[in-house]
Amino acid sequence: MMASTSRWSSSAIEAETTQKVELIIKEIRSHEVALAELNALSSSRPVYHKNGSIYFRTTIQKATSSEQKLLDQAKSRLDKLNSIIK
Repeated sequence: MMASTSRWSSSAIEAETTQKVELIIKEIRSHEVALAELNALSSSRPVYHKNGSIYFRTTIQKATSSEQKLLDQAKSRLDKLNSIIK
């Protein structure tokens, strides 16, 4: 009987991992754009930040820190995937 891992070829696993990396890179770019847009606004302006499927009114500082946290998490996931590939 063949092991379940032998059903997957190494090229199929590599292709799937590459797709995940590309999705995470797109997510990172999205967070970087959001941070740039937040930094371009005046500090007194209220903004709406999406949490789940609902938008909440908040300050630029809170929205920036939340976006930075999401960006750091995405970069961490990318680093983990890159270490698997290499």
